Amino acid sequence: MKLTLAIIAACLAIIGNVPYLRDVIKGKIQPHAYTWFVWTIVSAVTFFGQMAKGAGVGAIPTAASEIFTVIIFLFSLKNGFKHVTKTDTIFLIIALLGLIPWALTSDPTISVVIVVMIDLIGFIPTLRKTWKHPETENPILYSMNVSRHFLALGALQAYNIATMFHSLAMIVTNSMMTWFIMRKLNNK
Repeated sequence: MKLTLAIIAACLAIIGNVPYLRDVIKGKIQPHAYTWFVWTIVSAVTFFGQMAKGAGVGAIPTAASEIFTVIIFLFSLKNGFKHVTKTDTIFLIIALLGLIPWALTSDPTISVVIVVMIDLIGFIPTLRKTWKHPETENPILYSMNVSRHFLALGALQAYNIATMFHSLAMIVTNSMMTWFIMRKLNNK
């Protein structure tokens, strides 16, 4: 049952990311490169932290998503949102400074907590951008992420902060993103 949930969650990662990546390549949407850079780091640390703390097959969706995160980050450098603010840069610096305590710890739980906090800080430029310019994003990725993270929680083989914290935080933030995008689309 857990393997089935993990596979479904990984499929949702693919279903959400493929159209998003396609839209980035076509220039239909503009991801914020700072956020995707932070997410690339965070997803990798989360995956290894989940593995170290016994997530088992529950880490498969994180791995599937990480592959797309790296690719979308690379495309965001060319096709991403170009109106970067000083505040965005400050949040990027704060997020990167947060890597220092992570690098100094050898505890997977502390590492995951730190990188999830970095993830949340790194999400702020995209939240700000999407609130002001919802047309620069696609709700499919974020709504699929909400579903994926719910299923990923069910697929975990061990339940602890290191295995659960990232999915819980992503359910909240991806729900916000979906709402930010849809509120503007629904008002047209």
